[in-house]
Amino acid sequence: MNTQTAMKPYVIGLDLGGTNSVFGIVDARGEIKATTAIKTGGFQTAEAYVNASVEALQPIIEQVGGLEKIKAMGIGAPNANYYTGVIEFAPNLPWAHDCQVPLAKMFSERLGNIPVAMTNDANAAALGEMVYGVARGMKNFIVITLGTGVGSGIVVNGQLLYGHDGFAGELGHVTMVRGEEGRLCGCGRKGCLEAYCSATGVARTARELLATTTRESILREMNPEDITSLDVSIAAGKGDALANEIYQFTGKMLGEACADFAAFSSPEAFIFFGGMVKAGELIMKPIRDAYNAHVMKIFQGKAQFLVSGLDGASAAVLGASAVGWEIQ
Repeated sequence: MNTQTAMKPYVIGLDLGGTNSVFGIVDARGEIKATTAIKTGGFQTAEAYVNASVEALQPIIEQVGGLEKIKAMGIGAPNANYYTGVIEFAPNLPWAHDCQVPLAKMFSERLGNIPVAMTNDANAAALGEMVYGVARGMKNFIVITLGTGVGSGIVVNGQLLYGHDGFAGELGHVTMVRGEEGRLCGCGRKGCLEAYCSATGVARTARELLATTTRESILREMNPEDITSLDVSIAAGKGDALANEIYQFTGKMLGEACADFAAFSSPEAFIFFGGMVKAGELIMKPIRDAYNAHVMKIFQGKAQFLVSGLDGASAAVLGASAVGWEIQ
């Protein structure tokens, strides 16, 4: 441990998701010493969000000895530019939907000018998997996060792929359904993978099927607008045929997308991360089946399909903290 780490033994990691923001104070061994959380979307401005975040952070910062013990902060956030520290036009963040938010600078100014670095939330999850999870020892893999949106962290030759502008890896916004029949995505385009295979996309598929068929389903006992992907998972687990069809549809599209993704980076594994993967084989089997049916022969049988073994929030917090530790 160097002198700087001994003097400032912790970093703050922030997993900034579309629904929740989870903060952790992490030591150099990757142990999360304290955590707190706030809702992400309940703010109209970035300033209000940062104010609430700093207020929530104060007790856990004091718990570890104050700001003088904090070396840096790392953030994993949607549409975050690693090079600039700016969130740009994030579809799932009401306070960053139509604008650019210099979030790294804002947090730094509010936290005593500590260094703050930021990367895409899915990239943070990929870092967490590479250092602490099922991707340990791997140099080529793709993490796909299935939450409010669909994110991806792409690792090639042991390095995260950022591209020339910091935004490489938006696999959730590849077009799966072309033409006017494609669903409108939060990004403003139609037919994106995210519009179908995110948690919100699964709920939307459920509402569409309930509206266009008369088949019996546990889901008919609910107000359609209140249905979530968790409700679909619970129904499918009880053997509900309609809910199982929703997962078959979702998994097939994800598997077809992964078959295309294999063509550009030939990953040794696809790692699925987020609340939706708690459905287990209900979602994983149709993903594998569709992948095997559509992938080029030269890639068949080479990629593993894995579920993250880390707690969702912890993995992303640890990944975000890794960004903080890399700051010189």
